[in-house]
Amino acid sequence: VQSNVEHLTEKMKTSVQRGLVLRNENCSENYTTDFIYQLYSEEGKGVFDCRKNVLGHMQQGGSPSPFDRNFGTKISAKAMQWITNKLTETYRQGRVFANSEDTACVLGMRRRTLVFQPVLELQDETDFKHRIPKEQWWLKLRPLMKILAKYKASFDVSDAGQMEHVNRRLTQDPHHFIAI
Repeated sequence: VQSNVEHLTEKMKTSVQRGLVLRNENCSENYTTDFIYQLYSEEGKGVFDCRKNVLGHMQQGGSPSPFDRNFGTKISAKAMQWITNKLTETYRQGRVFANSEDTACVLGMRRRTLVFQPVLELQDETDFKHRIPKEQWWLKLRPLMKILAKYKASFDVSDAGQMEHVNRRLTQDPHHFIAI
């Protein structure tokens, strides 16, 4: 815990001023969420602020939806197929020779497709010093997230154009409108 606190403190002194600490509710009786929060708050005084958030049951898993079950089946089948193919390709004289870069891969989604990517390729895409991806594609979603997160938000979110706020009458009554 001490090295994590020190790492976060040093990280916050650089240009990357964000961090996230996750804790499972069953990990320790002594290292409670409140204890971790108080520890980081005390150690980060003058360097960073802390907030704690206890996620609800839906974020902790809950019952898997049909989508979750379907996706789990697809990704498991794809992984088993890949492992079977790699074992077949690399098996020679009673031994497995898994010494090429494509034998150590991660499976993930890329543009709505399941893709295996060699771990060595991740070096080109990862900023290991700051422990973040070099391209954070989700940051482009910030304007949309701001609109969705706030009741009153500006619809002007792009340099290329503006979204119009259009009203359509629901009834003949001039006081009833729906926003589209």
